[in-house]
Amino acid sequence: MSQDVVYQRPLFGGKISSTFPNRFQDVSDIRQVPDHQEVFADPSRDESLIVELLEFKPDIADDGSAAWFLQDLAREQDAEGTVVIEQSGVLEAPGLMYNNIPAVVTTAVGQMAISKGRQGREAQNIVKVYLANLRVKGVDTDVLITAYEPIVINPFSESADTVGAGMAVPASQAGCMSMDEVFKLAATSFKVYDWSLFDASRP
Repeated sequence: MSQDVVYQRPLFGGKISSTFPNRFQDVSDIRQVPDHQEVFADPSRDESLIVELLEFKPDIADDGSAAWFLQDLAREQDAEGTVVIEQSGVLEAPGLMYNNIPAVVTTAVGQMAISKGRQGREAQNIVKVYLANLRVKGVDTDVLITAYEPIVINPFSESADTVGAGMAVPASQAGCMSMDEVFKLAATSFKVYDWSLFDASRP
């Protein structure tokens, strides 16, 4: 049974919101985060949740867009052994329609070996990655909601100091909401309150 308390969290100065457990702390309180991202982490479990606003990529087809962004993320992070475990079809997102231009969402789940920060490949952790691509075409924006769940912590990883090396403790055993559920909640509760945000926030 999950003991997590969930809250609707204001993002990007309250212009957007999403709901997820309060155990995820705002990383911008600790270090600088790029303007087009909101990053939250639970250091005790080495889990994280990122909301990112990107310029819309018209050359990427809606069908399979989340899997494309997942592979792109793996390349950016110099990941190894990346596999896409599952991906959804294209779903309409009526709440994100703008100027009568429909918005759609696709999701993908993958697994990859990645290192923390500037650590080398000898410190790679095996991580499950959940990614939702909300294609808000009315404002030419690809929103990415990405959740990271460690599966195996490398003894050389800096994460091992906090959560210990080896197989990660399952969420149910720790009394937490699973990352699968955290991800679904964050993606389905995503709301826009002030559309002017999209004029200036993307890289």
